[in-house]
Amino acid sequence: MHGYVADIERESLENDNFRKVLYTDKRLQLVVMSLLPQEDIGEEVHGLDQFIRVERGEGRAVLNGEEHRLGDGSVAIIPAGVRHNIINESASEPMKLYTLYAPPNHRHGVVHKTKADAEADEESFDGATSE
Repeated sequence: MHGYVADIERESLENDNFRKVLYTDKRLQLVVMSLLPQEDIGEEVHGLDQFIRVERGEGRAVLNGEEHRLGDGSVAIIPAGVRHNIINESASEPMKLYTLYAPPNHRHGVVHKTKADAEADEESFDGATSE
């Protein structure tokens, strides 16, 4: 198959991994994430653009120090070079989201069960794609 077709809401809500790469091509990558209560993605800066949509949860996005509330259906668009973090502020529920990187940021097919797994893995996009 060329491309990727799925129920992204279901994929996002059923994902219990910190990070799971679903699709990668040379210019774009689709990733689902699940942040545990009070967990964040970790402040970072990319040399690429990123789109994030929250499917379930409450929290905030911090973009270059400016805070924004997030909830079900919220999106954050993060241009290259913007320091950012996404924070799940719930005390009891995971935050479920998906993100698009343009160009890809992670190795195709990578799964990090926990944030600690992600931080311990120095992986990055290696040029391999879904197709």
